[in-house]
Amino acid sequence: MKSNFYLLAAAIITLASCSHKVTKVTKVITVTTPAGPYAQTDKVYSDHVAEYIAKIAQTNPAALTDSMGVPIPSQWVGTVNSGIRKANYVIIHYTAQDSLAQTIRTFITPVSQVSAHYVIGRDGKVVHMVNDYLRANHAGVGKWGNVVDMNSCSIGIEIDNNGSEPYSEVQIKSLLALLTFLKTTYNIPAANFIGHQDFAPRRKPDPGTYFPWKLLSQKGFGYWSDEVLELAPENFDVTTALRLIGYDTRDLNAAIIAFKRHFVQQDSSPKMSQLDLNVLYNVYQKY
Repeated sequence: MKSNFYLLAAAIITLASCSHKVTKVTKVITVTTPAGPYAQTDKVYSDHVAEYIAKIAQTNPAALTDSMGVPIPSQWVGTVNSGIRKANYVIIHYTAQDSLAQTIRTFITPVSQVSAHYVIGRDGKVVHMVNDYLRANHAGVGKWGNVVDMNSCSIGIEIDNNGSEPYSEVQIKSLLALLTFLKTTYNIPAANFIGHQDFAPRRKPDPGTYFPWKLLSQKGFGYWSDEVLELAPENFDVTTALRLIGYDTRDLNAAIIAFKRHFVQQDSSPKMSQLDLNVLYNVYQKY
């Protein structure tokens, strides 16, 4: 495959004072961009990566002033104890579109302002679109526990599905392989594999009631209720239980619907049956 090469000259400049000399170190970083139908958008992605690298390479101390405008002395000292920030959540979506190609077009169109780290086609093909260490625009507005900026701490996976059909066996096989890789690579806790509906219950229904959360839980991705359920106590507090799992309960009906889509999958109403209460009572104790 023919490749184009983009060179980044990252200038690292340290300024201490007018009496100190200026030290400049230039690093040349090579980014390889494959040719093909997406060469143009691949180049844009590579250019963005070059900009990110340049920002990371900056070692200028913060220019601070106090309330009177007097400069506060500051200095850069590089520590040996640092690392790249990594994702701590995985958010699973369905595309609500008709094909893998359509979703890719959406994600490479600037006006859409949406993206995901991975897209899984109906044939099981996995398309990687954003480096795992970078931020993708997949979660949007929502809340899970205390997390409100999920894009900054998660990996987004879109599955090619219109929302009204079962997922294919080959898709789920590829998904499980991908989740295994992500969990192992980034040490993501089992509880932190959730759906878009869980994070944004007032806006999103995906990955929907056809998604095999029970199978995922058996593989260590998320939780599921036990086969034998204890009756929820009469004074069982539904709101508190949902909140302890992670749901945003400011709109309680929306939180209940999201919970049932994930953990019950028999209906999408805000009414809690005795079975629903038993499932919630069982599940929340796992978190």
